[in-house]
Amino acid sequence: MTKDKEEKIRMNRIKVVLAELNISQKALAEMVNKTPNTITRICNNESQPTVKFLRDIAIALEVNVQELLVPTPAKTRD
Repeated sequence: MTKDKEEKIRMNRIKVVLAELNISQKALAEMVNKTPNTITRICNNESQPTVKFLRDIAIALEVNVQELLVPTPAKTRD
């Protein structure tokens, strides 16, 4: 499978959180001192922030960092 045909895995939900908080991607970019293009790529799950940058985003948005991530399925134990 070529890179163009690979399914994009949604790992973060930053775009959803921004919508819930009524904050634009441009405003977030200014809050965390990054370019709007960087934030757009992260919001579209084309790239992922480092753990440190994810924490910076959570602090800027005043949310728990866990709210910014798509949860993994829980494994049931027998």
